[in-house]
Amino acid sequence: MDTSGEDIKLDRPLVLATKNRGKISEFKELFRGFDLEIKSLNDFGPIPPVIEDGETFEDNAVKKAQFTAKLLGLPAIADDSGLTVRALGGEPGVFSARYAGEGATDEANNIKLLDVMRRVENREAAFICVLAIAVPRGPALIYEGRCEGVIAREISGNQGFGYDPLFYYPPLKKTFAQLSEAEKNRVSHRGRAIAELKGELDKVLIWLRQRLAEVSF
Repeated sequence: MDTSGEDIKLDRPLVLATKNRGKISEFKELFRGFDLEIKSLNDFGPIPPVIEDGETFEDNAVKKAQFTAKLLGLPAIADDSGLTVRALGGEPGVFSARYAGEGATDEANNIKLLDVMRRVENREAAFICVLAIAVPRGPALIYEGRCEGVIAREISGNQGFGYDPLFYYPPLKKTFAQLSEAEKNRVSHRGRAIAELKGELDKVLIWLRQRLAEVSF
């Protein structure tokens, strides 16, 4: 299958259903080379927030993508991603962004996780990302990526966002926050989910064109 980006076009923007500049940067880099106009929620006026009350990453990703597509009348892609720690029964999971409370900063979340893990020996963890692609009406397409690592015992690095300073990736012997953007994109949960999507992008764009044509009537 040709995934070089040639002859792959969509007649309207694909909206990233996020205002998170770190995510936007990663998505745009990962879609580089494809003839797609990429926008984010920062390119539009005030948009009501989506209540992320799903029980799984997929629930939240689908909800965000469908809400954005319906509101703007454009195809949308959303991700829900987070950190799962084996010794904590999968926490913080879908509560990753608000582990230390509503509106918590990345720093506060990292500090809480370090404190909770202070005496824990099994530090196995995984970053999980679920992507959902939606149009204003109908079902969504789902892609998933996963990256295994361990929780470091101290914060290291100043790149990335979220739990990157605590997520140690053994094959590269660095935390995610110590990796360059290119290194991270090759191995990250989001990078792997996007790679799955890119491998089928010609089919996805055909699906989008068909679905958009249907909802135009």
